Amino acid sequence: MTSTGRFTLPSEENFAEKTKELAELWGADAIRNSDGTHLDEAVLALGKKIYNAYFPTRAHNEWITLHMDETPQVYLLTDRILAESDTVDIPLMESFFAEQLKPNRDADPHKYWEVVDRTTGEVVDSANWTLDADEDTVHVSGVAAWHEYTVSFLAYIIWDPVEMYNHLTNDWGDKEHEIPFDIYHPATRKFMFDTFEQWLKDSPQTDVVRFTTFFYQFTLLFDEKRREKVVDWFGCACTVSPRALDDFEAKYGYRLRPEDFVDGGAYNSAWRVPRKAQRDWIDFLSGFVRENVKQLADMSHAAGKEAMMFLGDQWIGTEPYKDGFDELGLDAVVGSIGDGTTTRMIADIPGVKYTEGRFLPYFFPDTFYEGNDPSIEGLDNWRKARRAILRSPISRMGYGGYLSLAAKFPKFVDTVTHIANEFRDIHDRTGGVAAEGELNVAILNSWGKMRSWMAFTVAHALPNKQTYSYYGILESLSGMRVNVRFISFDDVLAHGIDSDIDVIINGGPVDTAFTGGDVWTNPKLVETVRAWVRGGGAFVGVGEPSSAPRFQTGRFFQLADVIGVDEERYQTLSVDKYFPPVVPDHFITADVPVDPAAREAWEQAGYRIPLSGCGGGQSIKPLGGIDFGEPVLNTYPVNENVTLLRADGGQVQLATNDYGKGRGVYISGLPYSAANARLLERVLFYASHNEDKYAAWSSSNPECEVAHFPEQGLYCVINNTDQPQKTTVTLADGTTEDFDLPDSGIAWREA
Repeated sequence: MTSTGRFTLPSEENFAEKTKELAELWGADAIRNSDGTHLDEAVLALGKKIYNAYFPTRAHNEWITLHMDETPQVYLLTDRILAESDTVDIPLMESFFAEQLKPNRDADPHKYWEVVDRTTGEVVDSANWTLDADEDTVHVSGVAAWHEYTVSFLAYIIWDPVEMYNHLTNDWGDKEHEIPFDIYHPATRKFMFDTFEQWLKDSPQTDVVRFTTFFYQFTLLFDEKRREKVVDWFGCACTVSPRALDDFEAKYGYRLRPEDFVDGGAYNSAWRVPRKAQRDWIDFLSGFVRENVKQLADMSHAAGKEAMMFLGDQWIGTEPYKDGFDELGLDAVVGSIGDGTTTRMIADIPGVKYTEGRFLPYFFPDTFYEGNDPSIEGLDNWRKARRAILRSPISRMGYGGYLSLAAKFPKFVDTVTHIANEFRDIHDRTGGVAAEGELNVAILNSWGKMRSWMAFTVAHALPNKQTYSYYGILESLSGMRVNVRFISFDDVLAHGIDSDIDVIINGGPVDTAFTGGDVWTNPKLVETVRAWVRGGGAFVGVGEPSSAPRFQTGRFFQLADVIGVDEERYQTLSVDKYFPPVVPDHFITADVPVDPAAREAWEQAGYRIPLSGCGGGQSIKPLGGIDFGEPVLNTYPVNENVTLLRADGGQVQLATNDYGKGRGVYISGLPYSAANARLLERVLFYASHNEDKYAAWSSSNPECEVAHFPEQGLYCVINNTDQPQKTTVTLADGTTEDFDLPDSGIAWREA
C-alpha cells in the first residue's frame, strides 16, 4: 500500500471540498496558504497540519504609512550623465520604478549620498552639488566637460518587491500595495514583535509558522517600464539605512561609502570578488538578522508552534550556510526547487529538523492557462530534483499558488499524484538516507561553505548566457555519486587541503569570486595546491581557472603547469604554441557518442600530425554529444606532453595532464546535460586515479543513473528523460543487469 504524508498542499478560500479531494489523492498531511490567499474554516477543519505564511515586515500598512521613513532602503546608482560644460544635471529616478522606489530626502544627502566622476573615479566635493527635491535632480558644478557623472543615493522601498511581483504577474489591479518596513528602527521592531505576539494568540489553528521570510529582500529592483532591472538572489543592497550605517561605523571603526553598495553598478553581485567592506556588512547584517530571527523562533515555540523559514524573498541576512545558523532554533527550511542544484541548496542546510521543497510549477496563471500542459514542467522539475534527492534527501515536498487553477488540469493532477507517491516511496525504501558517494569533491572559490550550492547563480535556478557553462558543474554534481563540499581560498591558505578530499574544482570566468581574482597572486596558495596535486591530488579547472586578472609571471592561468593549459592574452603572440595530437580514445571520453563517419574523416585528415604556429587545432569534431558552452578563446597546451581530448577551432576544450603523482584536467565549459554530467563524472574518477572504482554502480546509458544504498541493501536506477530508456547496470561484483525504463521511470533492486 502506498504511504501518505510528507506533502504540503496549498489551498485558498471557498475551495474546501476540492481541497479535501486533492489532499486525499496526493496524500497531503499539511495545508498551507500562499501569498494573496487565506484558509477558511472549512479547510482548517480537514484535520491536516496547518502551515500559515507569516510576513514579519509587510501587510501592515496601517503602521508603516505613519512611519514612511522606516521602510527598507537601498542605495541606487543613477544613469551615467555626460557633462558637456562645467555643470551637469543628474536626474535620480529616470530609470527606476517610481511605484517601488522613492528618494530619501529626509536624511542629509550630503552625508549619505555621493556624486562620482566615473571617468576618473573621484568623488565630487559635496560643496559642488545640490539636490532639487521637487525635481529629484542633482545639480553639479565645477565638473570636467566630457566626463561622465553619477549620483549614488538612498531610496525608500515603498512597495514590497515580492508582493509587487505577484501583483504584476497576477494582475491584481487596484489591490492595495503592501509597504515593507525595516525593523532596524526600534519603534518598528517593537511593532513587529508585538504584532507577531498577537498573531500567535489569534492563530490557535496554526501548527507551523512559515516565515516568508524575515526582514530583508534580496536585491530586486524594477525600471520605469516595470521590468526587472537588478536581480541578485544574494544581494544585500536592500538592507541599508542611515541608522544602520552609523552603527556600522561605530562598531567597525570605518564608514561605508555609497560606492560600497552600488559598486559601480554591479551592486555587489555574488560574482564579484568579495571585498572587506562587503564581507563586513554581511557579518554586521547577519548578526542583527539572526538575533531577531531567534526571538521569532522562540516566540513560535512558546506558543506551541514550529518555526519554518522560506529560503527566498526576505532571506537576506539569515545565511543558512554561515556558522551559527543552527543556533537560531528554526525547525525547518522550505525552498523553491528549480532543479537539482536548488534541491541540494535546501537539502544540505545544517541545523534544522527537516527540509521541504516547493516544487514547480507554481500554480499561477502564467503557467496554468488554457492550451498549456503544466504536467510537462511538473515532470521535468521532478526528474531534476529526484537525482539530487537520492543524494541528499529533503523530508517533505509541496506546491504553491492557487489550487483552484491546478484543479482545472486533470493530467497535471494525475502527474502530481504519481510524483508524490514516488517521493514517499523513495523515503520508505531508504529511510531518508542519502545514497553512497564514492569520491569527495570540493568546489574551491572565494565564498566557500557560506555559498554552498549557490555558486554561478544570478537569479534562482535561472541560467543565462554568461552562467550556464559553469552552473552545469553544480547541476551535474547535484545527482552524481560523489560527496560535495565547498571550500574557500581563505580555508586553503589558513588550513591547507583536507586529507580526505579527492578532487578540487575551480572554475568560472576571470576576475570573479569563483575563480578568485588576485588571490592567485599569493604564492602560498599556488604552492599549497601544487604540492597537493604533486603528491597525488586532483585539480579540475573549468573556463579560466586560477586566472590572475593581469598577465604576470608569464602565465594567465597560475596553475597552467598543473592543468596543462593556458590562455593567450595577446602578450606572447610571438611565441609559437604547438598542439600535440588529439587522443580519440580515453577513459574520460569512453561514453561519448562518436559518429563513425565523422571519426573516419577525422582520422583521414591526419589528426596525429602536430599542428604548429599560434593557431591550429583539429577542426573536425570527433567527440559528438558534448556541449562545452560559451567558448573560451585562445587556450593552448603548455607543452606537448599534455593529453588533448578535444581541441577545435584553435583552442583546447578538454585536456588532462599528469603532474607528479596527481593529475590536472582542463574543461573549457560544462553546461548541464546527461552527456556532460557523464563526462564530468569520468573526469573526477580519472583525475583522482580511481578508474578502477568507476564501473561499480554505473549505468551504460548516460541518460540513466544509479544510486546505491548499502545500509538498506538496495539500489535504484532512474531515467532522467521523458522517453523510454534502456541501460545496463554494473554491480559491485562485476555482474550486470539490463533495464527497460519507462519515461521518467525508476526501478529498485536488492543489492
